[in-house]
Amino acid sequence: MARLLIVDDEEKVRVYLARLLERRGHEVETAADGESAIARAAGRDFDVVLLDILMPGMSGMEVLTRLKTLKPKMPVIMLTGNLSVKTGVDSLKQGAFTYLTKPIDLKRLEETLEEALEHGPFV
Repeated sequence: MARLLIVDDEEKVRVYLARLLERRGHEVETAADGESAIARAAGRDFDVVLLDILMPGMSGMEVLTRLKTLKPKMPVIMLTGNLSVKTGVDSLKQGAFTYLTKPIDLKRLEETLEEALEHGPFV
């Protein structure tokens, strides 16, 4: 079981991923925006963060930078429906573990989570 934080401005995506991952035995919290995500991460240790790149207000890239400053070893998997190669490469350069495109391939998500968890502990 892992402690996961899902950050996405789309409620349907947050709820869907949270339910799916909870059914697989993970403890899941969600955040609808960057500020909420940073506040949750500051107050709690998460094994992995799933972070949408395109969000209103604070972008996922800015959230990534702030999360990596706060908890440098915590793996962050970037999620996006509009991925350019440059954005993907930029997120990796800023410390993302990897990135996945939407719609999320559930098998790939599970494999990626396993890979990220194998690199622990992250605190």
